[in-house]
Amino acid sequence: MFRGSSPTKIDDKGRLKVPTEFRTALEDGWGADVFVTSVTGESALVYPLPNWESIERKLEGVPSSNRSKQRFLERVNYFGQQLRLDKQGRVVMPQILRETADIAGDVVVSGRLDHLEVWNRERFDQRLLEEPFTNEDFANLAELGI
Repeated sequence: MFRGSSPTKIDDKGRLKVPTEFRTALEDGWGADVFVTSVTGESALVYPLPNWESIERKLEGVPSSNRSKQRFLERVNYFGQQLRLDKQGRVVMPQILRETADIAGDVVVSGRLDHLEVWNRERFDQRLLEEPFTNEDFANLAELGI
């Protein structure tokens, strides 16, 4: 399980060095293979490959005529690449995703339970300011028993 966040950098070659606490959880729990993608292009999603394959199995049960499935697959495959962490725990972020999400230089890697999310640091800080956690959010979580 991935929790917490860590500031880090994307180097000049487009490589993300996965922060140690996330790298350990990733390699110990699922291995070094990942699927890096995005749905919106605002950030990069880094899934341990077995977790991504679980999503794919669920999608296989959805009719191919389902427009939401089609749009989802169009986007995740447009941005996505199956990759492997190198021996130093780095992964090359897909070029198109680096450009679209502006993930270069300072980034923040955030745990999302079953995957990691990588944001441009300034963009993420701005998002937190523009989209505050509201009383409605608290109410929605309470309805879920959280």
